[in-house]
Amino acid sequence: MPNIKLNSKIVIFGFIFTFFSSFGQSFFIGLFNSSIRSDLTVSHGQFGAIYALATLLSSFSLIWIGKKIDDYRLIYFSFFVILLLFFSSIFFSFANNVFLLFFGIFLLRLSGQGLMTHTATTSISRFFDESRGKALSVTWLGLSAAEFIMPVTIVFFLSIYSWRSIWLSIATLIILFLPLVAFFTIKEITLSSRDDENITFKKNNIKNWTRKEVLLDPKFYLISLLMLALPAVNTGVFVYQSFILESKNWGDFVIAKSFMIYAILSVATLFISGPIIDKFTSRKLLPLMNIPCLFSMLILFYFDHYISSYFLLGLMGVSNGFANVLGSSTWAEIYGVKYLGSIKALTSSMMVFATAFGTAIFGVIIDFGYSIEVIAIISSVYIIIANILIIFFKNEIEPVLIK
Repeated sequence: MPNIKLNSKIVIFGFIFTFFSSFGQSFFIGLFNSSIRSDLTVSHGQFGAIYALATLLSSFSLIWIGKKIDDYRLIYFSFFVILLLFFSSIFFSFANNVFLLFFGIFLLRLSGQGLMTHTATTSISRFFDESRGKALSVTWLGLSAAEFIMPVTIVFFLSIYSWRSIWLSIATLIILFLPLVAFFTIKEITLSSRDDENITFKKNNIKNWTRKEVLLDPKFYLISLLMLALPAVNTGVFVYQSFILESKNWGDFVIAKSFMIYAILSVATLFISGPIIDKFTSRKLLPLMNIPCLFSMLILFYFDHYISSYFLLGLMGVSNGFANVLGSSTWAEIYGVKYLGSIKALTSSMMVFATAFGTAIFGVIIDFGYSIEVIAIISSVYIIIANILIIFFKNEIEPVLIK
């Protein structure tokens, strides 16, 4: 019989950790883009290059650090991640040159987007089996809540306080709140014991792949090509939101307000996708994941009215809602959960790499004088190619069963 109290605690833990991961997410850091560039006198392309390189370094670091979640108790690993995010926020607030900005972004991307989400989703994916989709849906609501609340809040605070003061306040909030959350929710949980206790896991007879075996499996790269499209495109839009505002002649608050629609539709999609995934499996829903994002890029290409911003972010939010759940559940569904920490450290690293790649490409295209419409078309072509491949080879994406 499942431990309802323990189930609720780990879902709460996942929700709060994904909320606080926002401090390392592109949409959040992108809110400070103009202030930082003005303060440090860097161009769009320079900021993009710094952001991409720092993100790239964090993706490589995540491969090694992320796998340690398989080796230590969750409570200890979580405290390490909390302290790293706390230190990262303080360090970032004192960045007064390009060199320190690079390391500040590196630390935030590693601790926030990387390790906070990795800790939350790996914990949920391993702890749950039959209800994995629903549990992940609730967990990702934390990030959706942050995406709803933070943009307008930060834009407002930036009109009153300096960006450095805001980051010092963030660091204070992290160190006062998150250790208590971890202690009261996951102190009893040991991930290594869940495989023996979970009867449904035993019945599935799915082969547990090691990370080395996964790297030699062709379907891993096929799925990854599809999954990496969204973080690359979304990050480019989030980091260069100020460029989009200038290009489209939208007001300062238009994209910040549009993030509310993004968050609302992400949440709505999360509620829908969890039960659907549990019923039909993640691998059958993969071809649908990026279709809304494709339509959002077409909107960015064809329309200039500020109302189109709400459709742009809204459709991106729908894809994001699907991707958040599919991106965690698919790997557990196909490759098992025994070595999931190592596998997700790799996939999370690849996702972070995709955000770096997207940021770099956007920045280079912008600095070469091309329009946001050109970026939208390039993004659309990539999404279409990835979708065609996943549909063509959909019968190959199946777990290996142990007889």
